[in-house]
Amino acid sequence: MSESQAPATAVPAEKVKSFPTTPGLYLMKDAQGRVIYIGKAKNLRARAGSYFHRTAHQDRRICDWIDEVADIDFLAADSEVDALLMEARLIKDIQPRHNKDLKDDKSFPYLQVTTGEDFPRVNFTREPKDSGVKLYGPFPRAKSLRGAIQVLQRIFKFRTCSLDIDEDDPRWRWFRPCLLASINQCTAPCNLRIDRETYRRDIHRLRLFLDGKKDVVLREMAEEMREASKALQFEKAARLRDEIKALENLNLRGDLAKHAQPEVFYVDPRKGLKGLQRVLGLESTPRTINGVDIAHLGGSETVGSLVTFVDGLPFKPGYRRYRIKTVPGIDDFASIREVITRRIQGLQEREEPFPDILLIDGGKGQLNAAIDAFEALGVPVPTVISLAKREEEIFVPGRPDPIVLRRRSFALRLLQYVRDEAHRFAQHYHHMLRSKKTLGEES
Repeated sequence: MSESQAPATAVPAEKVKSFPTTPGLYLMKDAQGRVIYIGKAKNLRARAGSYFHRTAHQDRRICDWIDEVADIDFLAADSEVDALLMEARLIKDIQPRHNKDLKDDKSFPYLQVTTGEDFPRVNFTREPKDSGVKLYGPFPRAKSLRGAIQVLQRIFKFRTCSLDIDEDDPRWRWFRPCLLASINQCTAPCNLRIDRETYRRDIHRLRLFLDGKKDVVLREMAEEMREASKALQFEKAARLRDEIKALENLNLRGDLAKHAQPEVFYVDPRKGLKGLQRVLGLESTPRTINGVDIAHLGGSETVGSLVTFVDGLPFKPGYRRYRIKTVPGIDDFASIREVITRRIQGLQEREEPFPDILLIDGGKGQLNAAIDAFEALGVPVPTVISLAKREEEIFVPGRPDPIVLRRRSFALRLLQYVRDEAHRFAQHYHHMLRSKKTLGEES
């Protein structure tokens, strides 16, 4: 590396020496403070520091851009799995230009247990349902999850098929079970060989196991493995060893709330937009929706987020973050006014149109704060609504009473998707600020 190149990495090379040796993410920034690369690490200090060794400039994967790095920060993670899932979420949100992978909508898998059937089924899925199921995950490795499900099925003998089995329909007694029943890995509810209550008790035991009550099962398997080894049954012992490891790997999963993947919970965008046109009395089907949310912690930092949906789907280049600058302490109404004011001014400066729908997270007070921002600037108010969390009521200007839709309404589900994405994005940025890690914001 020449002397002219040295200053580009001198500061981050020194900075990484103070990084912890625990799991987390490292965020590399250019001279303008933009995040250009995100990576995960088991040992932050060692992994991030490796980029600034002399040999790194000979690595074809990074040699073309490593000299762009003017600063580096980190985010601590609870575990390697936590770091992996955080990395995927951040890359999708920020879209750093030097991250080649994880920018698309590829999602992590879940273990899904249905809850509303006579004979609940258990399956691997990347497209989980948002109701009528109990979800575990996301899991970082699909192969490990598939292997664990196979082991669990040998123990709890649940079904993984897609049949809609009704215990009260006697025709199921003539149904021919699949091979899994023949090898004693399924109790064959499809042939009514097990009654509903007994089968559901087995599923209850499975859920207890997945919720952490698995010590007894693992101890029994470990003892069986030792006995097989003593009896020189090495193939059986090896199989049990692998099964124990597979079950232990079930702990290596994310938290459904913390590691949300909103893009995997399907909302029919076309039906949602048509529903909003009808509910809000719009002349045409809306195409663009902005969602706004505020996050704060003890008044020390208040941040706002704005997400953009086009044709009912997230449009990541349209996401914006706002560090609240003019509001002391905690004042959600004033914070919303600031965010909306800055958004209006930004759109006017760039000569961009207002969205078809502007959705505010909150009730009537938050809605009025947003409208105040338009009126203060003398700008005609577009379609502005708010969605209150507790009762999922929709507040519309000029209407004394909120609109209450069916919980399964396509229009409500689309608004919830936008609202929840804005909330997640605001919380995400807030955590960055708490760690003094800013990722750029709109003026």
